Amino acid sequence: MSLRLVARDLYCAIKEVERLEKKIADTPYEKREGLENMLRKAKAEERHIRGMLEAKKEHSKR
Repeated sequence: MSLRLVARDLYCAIKEVERLEKKIADTPYEKREGLENMLRKAKAEERHIRGMLEAKKEHSKR
């Protein structure tokens, strides 16, 4: 996968995390559990993609 595609995927992942954080802020505490699980998974995906991007950048420097 090219560097540009990984960067685009990271952007989408960041936007999803932001969307879920806003939704959680607007949701009553009692109904947040499912959203918090989704947010946890979205953040893990963001970290994974960010790691891929960093690895691609390091590889392209060589």
